[in-house]
Amino acid sequence: MVDAANPQLASQQDEQRQFICGVIEGFYGRPWTTEQRKDLFRKLKKLGMDSYMYAPKDDYKHRAYWRELYTVEEADHLSGLIAAAKEAGIVFYYALSPGLDMTYSSQKEIATLKRKLDQVSQFGCEAYALLFDDIESELCKSDKEVFQTFGNAQVSVTNEIYLHLGRPKFLFCPTQYCVTRAVPTIQESEYLNTLGSKLNNEIDILWTGDKVISKTITIESIQEITEVLRRPPVIWDNLHANDYDQKRVFLGPYTGRSPALIPHLRGVMTNPNCEFFANFIAIHSLAFWSRCNMDSKMNSSLSADIKLETENEDEVPVEFLSKNVYHPRLALKNALTEWLPEFFVEREAWGPITKPQPQVQMVMPIIPIIPSINTCMSLTTTTTTTSTNTRTVPEVNTTQLQALADVCSTVSSAMTPICNPVMNSLVSPTKVITNEEIINPIPTTAASNIELPKKIPISIVPVPIMEAKNVDPSLEDSLDGEEAKQEDIAIEDEKTRDLEPVTSSLCVDTMLDDNSLSPLSAGINEPMECSSSLASQVSPKEEEDEQQQQLQTPKLIADDVLMESVNDVHIMHVESSASSSLSNAEMREDEQIIKNNEPCSAGSKINVEDLSLLSDLFYLPFEHGSRGLKLLSEFNWLKSNANVLLQSSGDANKEWLQRCGAYDDLCASVQELLIKIAGCENKEICHELYSYVWDISGALSLLNGYVKWLALGQFPQNMASYTEGSYTWFSKGWKEAFMSGDQEPWVFRGGLIADLQRLMPVDSANDLFIYKLPEQPTSNYYLLRPFCSRDEQEVNDVCTRAYLECSPDLHDDDANDQIPVLPANVINIVADALVGAHLTLDSKFCIVAYDGNESIVGYACASLDVNLYHRNWELCWLPELREKYPKSLIDQDDANLVGNGKLQRLIHSFVDKFHHSTEPLEICPPAEVTSSFPAVMCAATTKEADQQDNGIAKRMLTVLLAALRANGCFGVHVCVPEQNVEQVNFYTKIGFVDVYREESRHCIYLGRRF
Repeated sequence: MVDAANPQLASQQDEQRQFICGVIEGFYGRPWTTEQRKDLFRKLKKLGMDSYMYAPKDDYKHRAYWRELYTVEEADHLSGLIAAAKEAGIVFYYALSPGLDMTYSSQKEIATLKRKLDQVSQFGCEAYALLFDDIESELCKSDKEVFQTFGNAQVSVTNEIYLHLGRPKFLFCPTQYCVTRAVPTIQESEYLNTLGSKLNNEIDILWTGDKVISKTITIESIQEITEVLRRPPVIWDNLHANDYDQKRVFLGPYTGRSPALIPHLRGVMTNPNCEFFANFIAIHSLAFWSRCNMDSKMNSSLSADIKLETENEDEVPVEFLSKNVYHPRLALKNALTEWLPEFFVEREAWGPITKPQPQVQMVMPIIPIIPSINTCMSLTTTTTTTSTNTRTVPEVNTTQLQALADVCSTVSSAMTPICNPVMNSLVSPTKVITNEEIINPIPTTAASNIELPKKIPISIVPVPIMEAKNVDPSLEDSLDGEEAKQEDIAIEDEKTRDLEPVTSSLCVDTMLDDNSLSPLSAGINEPMECSSSLASQVSPKEEEDEQQQQLQTPKLIADDVLMESVNDVHIMHVESSASSSLSNAEMREDEQIIKNNEPCSAGSKINVEDLSLLSDLFYLPFEHGSRGLKLLSEFNWLKSNANVLLQSSGDANKEWLQRCGAYDDLCASVQELLIKIAGCENKEICHELYSYVWDISGALSLLNGYVKWLALGQFPQNMASYTEGSYTWFSKGWKEAFMSGDQEPWVFRGGLIADLQRLMPVDSANDLFIYKLPEQPTSNYYLLRPFCSRDEQEVNDVCTRAYLECSPDLHDDDANDQIPVLPANVINIVADALVGAHLTLDSKFCIVAYDGNESIVGYACASLDVNLYHRNWELCWLPELREKYPKSLIDQDDANLVGNGKLQRLIHSFVDKFHHSTEPLEICPPAEVTSSFPAVMCAATTKEADQQDNGIAKRMLTVLLAALRANGCFGVHVCVPEQNVEQVNFYTKIGFVDVYREESRHCIYLGRRF
């Protein structure tokens, strides 16, 4: 092109053009709503930012159905958005992603593209973008006859569109959009050099840095790409993007990019979290950064004098207050202060909590990490379950890293995912386009530059439906001026479009996995913005070919697919990436924060310190916040030094107990944060953030419950030999790999939540970290601790109630489902028979769950050796039962049982078994069971607790299994009557499998390893 031939002239033109600074709505998953976008424009104006790009990957007419013109209703909404942006002084970039199936040499296709953009120009749009990311780099047959290379094809179309639109502000996203995507290198990439030499120089090119998500971006790297592109790039910054991980939201400040970069760039646009209200810090700190020309690390006089401990103090050094100096911690502090008022703006939100990111299912086989190919949601990247009993400290190397990235849990808001929806956010926040209305695209493209095992099935990525959120317009933040009136829009008649018709819904041959109920299909994608949904992968034009391919594709095996284990979040000091440890000053500061936090009621208001804690828990992709690190390091210290408790006394013993108490306080502060978020006035923020804090509160309840069990000192001296083996944050090389930025962050799926869960000494138990999200925010949350003697009657009540509830033969059809009441003299007969021996003879292996009122809602009890348990049961416990419940009870008629023969028969059956009149209550299990599952256990929860939190049984079991493992046990079993379906289902839900059936007694032995 003529402009590209004179780099010096281009440089002068760049200096005259305004620096672009703004937000890209470019993630996969649920798009933002129209009202949220208008709210964003007002915020951008207030912060002095100037640009917004409309590019939601799953808004269906942006990518999957880019050819379709907007309807009158859609046009009304889009023109309203453009008018609102103009009113706020924000440049509205309308982006299209036609690269999935566009034929570049087809004049019909180019005419279709022009028609679509001409329609948008009628809405008042004056800035555009064409995005060619995450697509195949192979030309079709007809394109190969016209264009020499893929780059030439894109350049030809883009230049023609640019001139057709009258040379407006224009952004271009290349297929090779970061260093690791450049083939073979930046300097030698034919594609990038073609863009530099032939793409109109007034068109700005987007670039993500060294990687899709770059930890740092240096001046040297920008100078290198500028030389090749012959223009400075606009950074598409994915630092805060979270659409690749349902367990992570990024609330840390903009960092890793010196303001000294600004003169070398055309602009920076952040592609942030899927959750709209979670992006205040990302946007606010970027705005602060854009107004600076240096950061604190560049000023040697500052870095020499300023110590890390001063960063969190109220009095920040004067040098930090300079408008020209950027300091991430100061930027974070300012952002948190200005974010706080939004929590008190009354907004309503309805419907169950759902995650905006695509849900992920991953395949089992381990694929070696190839950084240049791996993407945020590439379905070629898998996470697997790592299980080992090795006694040596695990080490990390690049070939093991995929296994190390094994994540510990996932929360799925819907165990039956919806079928590949794409959204229509212009019309409604809940508008979902499904295959009932238009053809639902199924991916067929494959990564052209990665070699996959031939038999690895690739799963789909369904997108959760957004729930309705109605906001009173009077509650919106108001700024000066009224919204500009929308111009009359001429919409072309649908019948006159020169488009290929969409005919009927595609019939896709799918197979449902028995466990996940999710349809499976083979497909690979490489999304830049860090995730993917099926709707984004293939356009309607390819559906006919797709149908033929489906008929020839062999069906997948259900056993090859499993739910991704991600529990499924973060610090390092952003100023120093070389160190992972907390300074003593920070430790003291955190302890002081905990000390100063007075216990608060559920009605307490959230404050800046709470938001600071929230940020620490969900910091940045390559960093955990200071208190996030403390949660990891303190638990590891308590677990590693628990042997001091086996000493009768001493300073070491006192130190351990003191730090145990401090850890309990720190966990309690997270619990209080959950309660405050559940009770905040802004229910939209509550719905967006609650699930993340709920996840981490659940992880901490496990760790804190286990620490409290350790405090009892009921473990052998060689406990460490039983609890080592898992890859954790403290395995050699793990945190270094996490913090280095050498790997994309989706390799470490789950973030801080997963790192916390991995510290629990249970292997082969990832299923215990899969919970269903609560449907509504609630301040009711259950915690765990070891059983103590005062709990006995409450545990008995839970046991009795659970047994009677799951015994349908005790309920009359007309009894309104009421639980029968046992007479006072035998009120504990059921509990004494089922759980009494555990509580009396071996209570050290009993974990209870309790609510905010300290009431017991569940228990899980066990004994290490079932043979020893039965011997003690016979010698010690059975005589007690016979004395407490004499055989004469069978012959007595209790007035309270008149008319309730079923309940009377139940009591008589227990008494009869106590006295061995028919068959004993307890029989030692066969060797087939005890050889692999030597421990025996029982557990129960109240129905109300299970409905409130159906993961409570799993969490109790996790702590119990960790306690058993600390004592050298790796298998546990239960024995249940085969006719008791509810009990069988209860234990099956928490991971027990059928290991032996005793036909003579009509009972089933269920067991699990850990």
